Amino acid sequence: MHHIIIKRAALFVTFVLVWALLAAAVAHSATRNVVNFSGFAPGTIVVKTGERYLYYVIDDRRALRFPVGVGRAGKAWTGQAYVEGKYVEPAWAPPEEIRREHPNLPEVIPGGDQENPMGAAALTLRGGEYAIHGTNNPGSIGGFVSYGCIRMYNRDIRELYRMVDIGTPVVVER
Repeated sequence: MHHIIIKRAALFVTFVLVWALLAAAVAHSATRNVVNFSGFAPGTIVVKTGERYLYYVIDDRRALRFPVGVGRAGKAWTGQAYVEGKYVEPAWAPPEEIRREHPNLPEVIPGGDQENPMGAAALTLRGGEYAIHGTNNPGSIGGFVSYGCIRMYNRDIRELYRMVDIGTPVVVER
């Protein structure tokens, strides 16, 4: 009898673990997917601010699509850049413009801190003026919310971080 109870418990635990893994896979696949996309060289990051999506070009017909938060009115930018730096849990020093609007911010917020808006990782662009980075505010993804940076869910920036190298081209369009 004891043997049957252990088998049933093991079966139940296995069922729960499989269910959790499937739920996690579905939740992750809901944030990005492979879509038809052309006009850019493979390995290019393309941000379409009007759509609030970032595309990582896989080949001449497809890209991975990730939802993002982009620059608010008057803060958005367009143009070309390159990934200049890659950082995991970067510290963040608020730029002067942000410091003026939020005078109580510390000089530097350490990486990994709950208050650090850079999230899990960052890809810096244009001399560090902008970045594609994670966020401590996942509710901001999909909005016009930043001072020009591109925000991603932390799980998505981790994935993009693994795929790109320094020198990866970045194109930001409306």
